Amino acid sequence: MRPLWIKHAAQLVSLSGENAPRRREEMSELGIIEDGSVWIEDGIIVAVGTTNELENLFETRSIEADIVDATGHLVTPGLVDPHTHLAYGGSREHEFEMRLEGATYMDIMNAGGGIHSTTRMTREATEDELVAQTTLRLDSFLQHGVTTVEGKSGYGLDLETELKQLRVMKRLNELHPIDIVPTFMGAHAVPQEYKGKEEAYIDVVVNEILPRVAAEKLAIFNDVFCEKGVFTPDQSERILEAGKILGLVPKIHADEIESYGGAELAAKVGAISAEHLLKASDDGIKQMAERGVIACLLPATALYLREEAAQGRQMIDAGVAVAISTDCNPGSSPTTSMPLVMNLACISMRLTPAEALVAATINAACAIQMEDCVGSLEVGKQGDVVMWNVSIYQELQYLFGVNHVGTVWKKGIQVVG
Repeated sequence: MRPLWIKHAAQLVSLSGENAPRRREEMSELGIIEDGSVWIEDGIIVAVGTTNELENLFETRSIEADIVDATGHLVTPGLVDPHTHLAYGGSREHEFEMRLEGATYMDIMNAGGGIHSTTRMTREATEDELVAQTTLRLDSFLQHGVTTVEGKSGYGLDLETELKQLRVMKRLNELHPIDIVPTFMGAHAVPQEYKGKEEAYIDVVVNEILPRVAAEKLAIFNDVFCEKGVFTPDQSERILEAGKILGLVPKIHADEIESYGGAELAAKVGAISAEHLLKASDDGIKQMAERGVIACLLPATALYLREEAAQGRQMIDAGVAVAISTDCNPGSSPTTSMPLVMNLACISMRLTPAEALVAATINAACAIQMEDCVGSLEVGKQGDVVMWNVSIYQELQYLFGVNHVGTVWKKGIQVVG
C-alpha cells in the first residue's frame, strides 16, 4: 500500500488537541493549517503540517507516494455520525403524508405504525436482505463525507431480531469501508404483543436479550427511549443499570417529545450521551454539564417532524459538549446527509460554523468512544480524510442543501471521488 500525501490544501482543519469532548470556546478551535498537508502510511496519519514542513520531511520519498494536489480545497477529518438507526427493513414513506395531514409521531406509533411498522418489516427480512439494504445507506453516508457511524438495533423488539440487527452491523463493519459502532436498543418501544404488559417486556430485555448481546459482544452501548408513553424514567434506569452490570455503556433517547426527566436521568446514570433533548429542562442541561454527558442533537429530525429544534446554543453556553447527527431512520429522519445536518445546526440551533464542524467530528467521535481513532487529523489516528469542493470551512454550512464532497479516503484508501 503506497503512502498518501495530500498537499496544498487551502485550509486543512486538523482539530488537533486533547482527545476529549470540546466545550464552550473549545468548540471554536479548529486547528486550521493554511496550505496544509497530511501524510498517511498503512492507513495511519504519520505527519500533519504545512506543505512546506512536510516537503522538508518527505521530499526524498515523494516518488513512493500517491500525491493529491488539494489546491483551492478544504480538507477535514472524515465526519462521524454518532446516532443512527442504520439496519432496518422496508420504508415508511406513507407516514410522511400522514404527518402532513396532521398525525403526530405518537399518533402514528399508537396506531401500529412508526417503530412498530418497521419492526414488522425487519422481523420479516432475512439477514442477507438487511445487509443489502444497509449497504446502500452506508454507501450514501460515504458519499456525504461520513467515515464512521454508530448504529442502533431496536427494530426487532425480540431476542431473535435484535440479535439479527446487531449481527448485520457486525458483518458490515467487516465488509464495508465505514467503521460501524454498535448500540443495543431493545428498549426502543414496547412491542405490540406486550401492550399492557410493559414490565414483562422489560424483564425480557434485562434477563434474556441484554445478557445474550453482552455474551456475544455485539454491542458497546445500551440505549433506551425514555419518553411518556414509551419507557418511564424508573423503567429506563433499570434497563440502563442492567446494561452497565454487563459492561454496556449507557446512552439515552431523552426529552424528545416532552420534558420527562431524561436529561436528569442521563446525568444520574453517567450516560456517555443523551440524544434528542428537544424539551430538556434547564436543570437537566445543568446536570449534564456537571456530569460530562455529551448532548447528541438531531436537527434534521426536528425539521422533519416540524418541531422546534433543541437548544444547542444554550447547551454550549452552559458547558455541555455538543455533538450532532443525522438520526438516520425510516420514520423521522430518512437522511444520510451530515452536511445538511451541519447547516441545520447553524440555522435552527444557532451553532457557529466552527461549532457545527466540531460537533460533527471530534465531539461526535467522543460520543461513541472513537476519539482515539477518528475525529481529527493527528499523528497516530486513522487516515480518514475528506477533501471538499470549497476552499474555507464556512462554506460547508453557508451553501445550503449542497453536497460539497469531492474525495473521501478511509484509512488512506480512496473510497469516493
